[in-house]
Amino acid sequence: MAGPTTAEQDARQPRSQSGRPGGDEQGPARRVPLRRLIVVLAAVAVLFGLVLWLLYGSSWLTLTRVKVTGTGVLTPRQVSDAARAPVGSPLVSLDTGAVGARVERTLPRVDSVDVSRSWPHTVELKVVERKPVLLMKKGAEFTEVDVKGVRFDTVHKAPAGVPLLELAIDPKAASPRFPVARLLREAAAVRGVLPAEVARGTRSLEVRSYDSVSLELSGGRTVMWGSGEDGAAKARALSALLKAVPKADHFDVSAPSAPAASVS
Repeated sequence: MAGPTTAEQDARQPRSQSGRPGGDEQGPARRVPLRRLIVVLAAVAVLFGLVLWLLYGSSWLTLTRVKVTGTGVLTPRQVSDAARAPVGSPLVSLDTGAVGARVERTLPRVDSVDVSRSWPHTVELKVVERKPVLLMKKGAEFTEVDVKGVRFDTVHKAPAGVPLLELAIDPKAASPRFPVARLLREAAAVRGVLPAEVARGTRSLEVRSYDSVSLELSGGRTVMWGSGEDGAAKARALSALLKAVPKADHFDVSAPSAPAASVS
């Protein structure tokens, strides 16, 4: 019996997708993308390592300069010393929160500080200093109080244009609800809402209790302010009285809806 013909043998052999008999040609086709994937992964790994080296291992991105702006009374050197930024370390690893906290803790005059990186070598400290709105006399020195009622520094010479704060608290009016810190905040709030022309002429504020704040203006004029509540309305009422009754030497705006002025 004759064997299969060539055509029959070809028909029995498996065919590839290309239609050619026998042989799986997918092996080389698979090896090419795999080799390409390995090359890509190797390149990514090298690039990642290079980035890490640039950020942490090289001297190209290290901290070498501390820049301070916004100072007035303080000097940039005082702020940079308080910051204790780790010069020579990688800039990327700088803990900006810790730097800012050190500045605020070391320098009470600093109200806030914004710490930011300025690539490739600088950290910037933008400082906002507290401004005194009241002074508390202590012997031959003066304690500065800001608009939040925070006592932040002691100076030997009183800054010009800042009124004195006198705490004449009546022991009978003392209360755990109104400690000295709260009374300071109330007094500072009163000073903060005074019209500019009144603020310039204010010599002192006296606090006897939470609802008994009075002002002494230039020329011996006095103002009964009352509590720190309704400050804006009281400020408007006082401005109106000063214009309406310029010769008066005592003003009462404790009830801003019914202000009064009198002449001694």
